[in-house]
Amino acid sequence: MPFQALHTPVLNSRLPKVGTTIFTVMSALAAETGAVNLGQGFPDFDCDPALVNAVTQAMQAGHNQYPPMPGVPALRQAMAAKMQALYGLACDPHTEITVTAGATQAILTTILAVVHPGDEVIVLEPCYDSYVPSIELAGGVVVRVPLTPGSFRPDFERISGAITPRTRAILINSPHNPSGQVWSAADMLQLQDLLAPTNVLLISDEVYEHMVFDGQQHQSAARFPGLAARAFIVSSFGKTYHVTGWKVGTVVAPATLTAEFRKVHQFNVFTVNTPMQHALAAYMADPTPYLNLPAFYQRKRDLFRDGLASTRFKLLPGAGTYFQCVDISGLTVPERDLPEADFCQWLTREIGVAAIPLSAFYGNGFDQKVVRFCFAKKDTTLHEALKRLARL
Repeated sequence: MPFQALHTPVLNSRLPKVGTTIFTVMSALAAETGAVNLGQGFPDFDCDPALVNAVTQAMQAGHNQYPPMPGVPALRQAMAAKMQALYGLACDPHTEITVTAGATQAILTTILAVVHPGDEVIVLEPCYDSYVPSIELAGGVVVRVPLTPGSFRPDFERISGAITPRTRAILINSPHNPSGQVWSAADMLQLQDLLAPTNVLLISDEVYEHMVFDGQQHQSAARFPGLAARAFIVSSFGKTYHVTGWKVGTVVAPATLTAEFRKVHQFNVFTVNTPMQHALAAYMADPTPYLNLPAFYQRKRDLFRDGLASTRFKLLPGAGTYFQCVDISGLTVPERDLPEADFCQWLTREIGVAAIPLSAFYGNGFDQKVVRFCFAKKDTTLHEALKRLARL
């Protein structure tokens, strides 16, 4: 019997305002039109073959059944060593590190673990599109605080003004998607001072931690004792090792917070694919790949920025991530007055390069005439995109 002849109950949607993400829309349009896809944030080049071989070896060694719920011990130990070496944080791999099915699951599980209906959670806009739905699924109240337009610096006066007795957590992201802005040590110290007299938790999205340029250091919440003591620190192996499709990440948090996180994690995904965990643990024995990542991506950033310098795009600062934001207000094409989202559709169809409108990262669709490109691509891909964008 066809579905049309049956009665399907009407649902009261948990996420009534959520549709297909802009990333899916723009990637589909890029595929349809043959455009160079600089929209969605994923590499178009392969990872190190040694990492793939390590997965094969793990499978052949019989690592194909459920691992421990918190993650393979060797991987958690490798993460603990990395946190100590890079950020000076001594954390217990048994009670303070959990392997997750990517950063998005890590963030959702954190929020479900700590946010009760009616609790307020501060997000700094523009922000990654999973933050707000995760808070809403937990029954939390989203409190939107804008980063400073143009510079995307944190506005601590506004952040302070947003904290109330109902504030449960604040979610920060540095290096920042979509702007590429990087928080400084002074920023983190100011946040530490601001939160010190409160019971507000910190969710620190640090998936681009190894993509910080121009000699700067990543200022992880792990570096600051007053933040680390209240923080869930989210990392991504997918971003670090060019394997976004593997969906493996970690959450580092104090033992009491981790215990609550794991209560939800065990019923959310229970655990994460075993051979990938063993492979990542073996691969992390050599820190060279992630230590060299800043130089690897800075070269791509510079290549892309140099190519855009001859266009009428206005380059915004990009100190981290693999994204470059540009101001489109100076373009001398008839379509210059289009809203960002419409401009990105036009750019994809007519110029053959896909980008993402920054307005997609704001709840109210704030339009600043800024769009985001991803430069985590082969040099040949970037050169082809620049060739097309030169028409502007």
